[in-house]
Amino acid sequence: MKYAKFFQYAYLVFAALFLYDVVAKWLNTGEIAYASLILGVLAVFMFFFKRKFSKKFQDRNQSN
Repeated sequence: MKYAKFFQYAYLVFAALFLYDVVAKWLNTGEIAYASLILGVLAVFMFFFKRKFSKKFQDRNQSN
């Protein structure tokens, strides 16, 4: 179960990398990297979704 927490924070690392790519490409060429932007936003969403889901799962296991 500890691996799940590690991968949960890995989503934030990937989000930071994708959003850095968006900003770097925008500053260098003036174009927006939509694919990286979508993946970055999706990674942030997945972080919060996984955190909420694991908290629900943990609460359910403690009540039994």
